[in-house]
Amino acid sequence: MKMRTLAVAAALSVVGAAAFAQDVKVDFDKAANFGNVHTFTAKIGTAWNNPISEKRVLAEIEQSLVEKGWKQAPEGKEDALVVLHGATQVKKTLDTFYSGGYGGYGWRGGWGGGMSTATTPENEYTAGTLVVDIFDAKTKQLMYRGIATDELSDKPEKNAKKLAKASDKLFKDFPPGSTKK
Repeated sequence: MKMRTLAVAAALSVVGAAAFAQDVKVDFDKAANFGNVHTFTAKIGTAWNNPISEKRVLAEIEQSLVEKGWKQAPEGKEDALVVLHGATQVKKTLDTFYSGGYGGYGWRGGWGGGMSTATTPENEYTAGTLVVDIFDAKTKQLMYRGIATDELSDKPEKNAKKLAKASDKLFKDFPPGSTKK
C-alpha cells in the first residue's frame, strides 16, 4: 500500500514539474532576406526593472547573434535592430496528491472505497517572458520574433543557465533559411 502511494506521488511530482518546462517559440517573415543582414544593434525595449538581469540578457542575445556570424554596429549603422522585451508574472499551479489509494480507487476495488484522500496544494511561481524582436533597420519591418518563457529562480546562476538554454533554442536555426531540412 505504501509503495503504491509513493509511486503515485512520484508520478504526480513529475507531472507537476512538466508545468514549468521552458517554452520557446519563433516566427519570422518568410519574405525577409536575412542574407543581407551582417550587422546589428541590440537594446532593451521593455525593461523589467532588474538592471543586472537586463544587462545579462542583452549580453547573452548579443553573443548568440555574434556566434551566428553577425557583427555589432553602432546605432544608425546596423542592418538589423534587435529589441528585447521582458516581463514577469506570478502564476499558480494546483498539484493533487493522493494517499491511501490510487486516485480515489479503493483497495478492495471500486470507486469511492473510502480509503483514498486527496490533497491539492496551490503553488505560486514567477514566470519570466523574454521577447526578441529583430527589425530590418532600413525598412523598420519586423523580420523575426522569438519568445521564451520559463519559471524564474531566486538564484541568479540558475536563471543564467535557463537564459543560455533559451538563447540556444531561440537561435537554433538562425538565421532562418540557413539550415536545410
